[in-house]
Amino acid sequence: MKELASAIRDIPDFPKEGIIFKDITTLLADADAFKKAVDSMVDRYRDKKIEVVLGVEARGFIFGAAVAYALNTGFVIVRKPGKLPWKTHQISYELEYGTDTLEIHQDAIKPGMRVLVVDDLLATGGTTAAVVELVEKMGGEVVECAFVIELDFLNPRDKLGDTPVFSLVHC
Repeated sequence: MKELASAIRDIPDFPKEGIIFKDITTLLADADAFKKAVDSMVDRYRDKKIEVVLGVEARGFIFGAAVAYALNTGFVIVRKPGKLPWKTHQISYELEYGTDTLEIHQDAIKPGMRVLVVDDLLATGGTTAAVVELVEKMGGEVVECAFVIELDFLNPRDKLGDTPVFSLVHC
């Protein structure tokens, strides 16, 4: 996946000093790289009997919707509080600097449903662990969590336990 890695722009000291931000807008603007990223995920899950793809706000919506379309599945979104118009389940989780909360519609995941979680970046694993917990509390089965980029040096898989993870690019 070297061509995908080369399509991602590094922005030093964003959003604060010492952070190297992985900017996927350059990958999205490159039709070949975007297609390769989506097709690589779709190829991996085509025969996994995925019933719904779940996209995590906000960049997970981009990749998740494209993957769901290609797999001919439904698409479900997880958002920050107050953004969804229907009854929601929510989960709060710890960040390195505080807490955050995510919400999902109460009727989005049915018991036994096979779910693929998609997001652009796996960093510390906290957000993804919360999403997995939310899906499981609703009775869904997380088949795998798929990412365009994984920041290996942060050891994000430690927070995800036995949850299967797949990433296209490792940094």
